[in-house]
Amino acid sequence: MRDININDYDYELPDNRIAQYPVNERDKSKLLVYKNNTISEDIFCNIDEHIPPESLLVFNNTRVIRARILFQKHTGAAIEILCLEPLSPFDYVISFGSKKPVEWKCIVGNLKKWKTGILKTIFKKRGIEYNLFAEKLNQEGEAWRIRFSWNCEDAGFGEVIEAAGHIPLPPYIARADEAEDVERYQTVYSRIKGSVAAPTAGLHFTRDVLGKIKTRGIKSVELTLHVGAGTFQPVKSNNVYEHEMHCEHFSIDATTIELLLKNTGKIIPVGTTSVRTLESLYWLGVKMIQKPSESPEHLSLGQWEPYEMTTNISSGESLFTLLNFLKKRNLNSLMASTSIMIVPGYDFRLTNGMITNFHQPRSTLLLLISAWTGNRWKEIYAFALENGFRFLSYGDSSILL
Repeated sequence: MRDININDYDYELPDNRIAQYPVNERDKSKLLVYKNNTISEDIFCNIDEHIPPESLLVFNNTRVIRARILFQKHTGAAIEILCLEPLSPFDYVISFGSKKPVEWKCIVGNLKKWKTGILKTIFKKRGIEYNLFAEKLNQEGEAWRIRFSWNCEDAGFGEVIEAAGHIPLPPYIARADEAEDVERYQTVYSRIKGSVAAPTAGLHFTRDVLGKIKTRGIKSVELTLHVGAGTFQPVKSNNVYEHEMHCEHFSIDATTIELLLKNTGKIIPVGTTSVRTLESLYWLGVKMIQKPSESPEHLSLGQWEPYEMTTNISSGESLFTLLNFLKKRNLNSLMASTSIMIVPGYDFRLTNGMITNFHQPRSTLLLLISAWTGNRWKEIYAFALENGFRFLSYGDSSILL
């Protein structure tokens, strides 16, 4: 991995191939099928025909929040704040429910225009106007700690940003968010609020497609990984080893881990977020086995840790260890964070296929696709470009087996 040059993971992506809007019907997007080293094309509504029998699909049920809030200083300068994750209270659910001031880690746009002072914007509840205030506290890496307060006593912070905020479309969608995005930039199974970007592989699924999959005897489970803005962060250094991967929080319940244990060898994650969560899960189990004395109070996986652990521990043994960990502590779910960076040469442990969109040139997600397909990613992406596939978040889909 120390010799991987990001220039080898570049390709020409014309602007007109970046989808600015979703297709009219979710499941009518194109589907690229990579199976038995051959590439073919279909429509997403037929994906059930391409998923191997008795597979277990793993969905990320995170829900995108209206994380983009626009403020205006009394001077007229526009300041944009993108909420990344809660700091105080630290828990998403508690923060969204809080009716008192909360502090979040945020990215601030037009920061040079906001030297001092408290920003204010208006939101409405039951037709009445209220104010949301933002105060800049201190720097948190490349982001800032922002304290939010509001003058509507019966509104939790979740309600406030639903009223005041905007859907945080990715930077390559060159337009303002519209009413349609409120529904279409969410998966139909999204439930747990916290993401600032959609797990876009799931955007193509409809209730009808999910029904067809179930009818074929294909099982499914859910986990939650809140997607951070770091997912769009380009690899700026030529050597990928010098790239600092973003950290994301995830949770997975014991019942889901049990089903993963029973279905090893048949697991197909939907989206790179589900891939990263599953692979992180394996390595957390390995850490518990190899380093039993380490404090397990906050479970986390570092960017390069999987490459530094040599092991022949099976996926079953790792998952069984995690279940024991939860059982001993009388916990129903595992909560952890991961900065794993999956690059060519990585040995996948729980992933047996994946459903995913088409990713940006020179991105960590393209490195993950290359790790899964080998250098076949070049043929796959060439096929997609030559056959009119639409790229990135609102673009078309692929199943890679």
